[in-house]
Amino acid sequence: MKKILVLNSGSSSLKYQLFNVDGDSYEVIAKGNAERIGIYGSFVSIKLGDGEKLIKEVALPSHNEAIKEVLNLLLNGALKNLDELDGVGHRIVQGGSYFDKSVLITDDVLQKIDELSTLAPLHNPAAVLGIKAVKNALPHIKQVAAFDTAFHQSMPKESFLYPLPLEQYEQHQIRRYGAHGTSHQYVARRAADLMGRNGKFITCHLGNGASLSAVDNGKCMDTSMGFTPLAGIMMGTRCGDIDPYIPLHIMKYQRKTVDEVNDLLNKQSGMLGLSGFSDNRDVEAKFLAGDERAKIAMEVYVHTILRFIGAYIAVLGGVDAIIFTAGIGENSPLLRKMICERLAYLGISLVENANNKRGEEVEISTSDSKVKVFVIPTNEELVIAQDTVALAK
Repeated sequence: MKKILVLNSGSSSLKYQLFNVDGDSYEVIAKGNAERIGIYGSFVSIKLGDGEKLIKEVALPSHNEAIKEVLNLLLNGALKNLDELDGVGHRIVQGGSYFDKSVLITDDVLQKIDELSTLAPLHNPAAVLGIKAVKNALPHIKQVAAFDTAFHQSMPKESFLYPLPLEQYEQHQIRRYGAHGTSHQYVARRAADLMGRNGKFITCHLGNGASLSAVDNGKCMDTSMGFTPLAGIMMGTRCGDIDPYIPLHIMKYQRKTVDEVNDLLNKQSGMLGLSGFSDNRDVEAKFLAGDERAKIAMEVYVHTILRFIGAYIAVLGGVDAIIFTAGIGENSPLLRKMICERLAYLGISLVENANNKRGEEVEISTSDSKVKVFVIPTNEELVIAQDTVALAK
């Protein structure tokens, strides 16, 4: 029996899950958050496996205090003592070209994660703080880094290289990295389990941030996010792929600064820019009520997803299954139906009752569909916990 703590550190927040591991069985026995780290009004929360929930308002000037408070909460019901912990796994957004799998965290690994902060300035520095905070609180515990980008390191050069002068890649590491790798990896594995075989899968991680991947027999061959998470399909507030001259045009003729354009592309675009709402539930409600802006936004969203699905069918040389996951992918029957109706030429037909389910693992295509369609709730924390068990022996 092992106990594994999984942490996801943000700049002002910390999410955690505590797993009880018995052989191949992974049970979440506690989870929660530390919010508003370094900000007035901070608090920590915990929800135990039996449903009991506790919220504690407490000053959290840094990640050190946040980790200490999380550990104190765990000692109030989930752990008898901290010696019960067998390892701590961390979600790391950017592993660059250096990490193609999860690794034990050493001083050299920590330094490399820190150096890669230039590629993920909002996420990697927070992860470094979380790792250091755990080391301060539990100096002898083994820690594991699981990288969002690792799964995509199997992409061939023709997929990850941009047609820029080669020194931009060789000297400045500008290339396609992708994101949501643990999610794409998890749902591709589950799809293979459900089908009883591996194959050519297109995994659709559709949330406020979103990406698609082309997966061939368990290996990522292409993915929609790029050098940053701004690329790919339209998202909640991000524009996705656009003509690369557009930002320069806006800067030149609208006299906007680099920071202003960055804010426009990352925080004012996508669903929010087209419909006025960033939450897909609000957009769908407006769409069903006949709102014209919401109608346009949904149509653009579906079109950008279809564009990548079509491209990835070509990249893979066919497709055996399409998988929907993440907040929108798991919970929007309307979006799944709109997409699959446009893919009827592939021999896809939906089971309406199955498609109307939300947040459940289910095959939504008919038994005679030539291409299978699944909804598979993602579980990135489970992947991190499994890797932590394997490495922290």
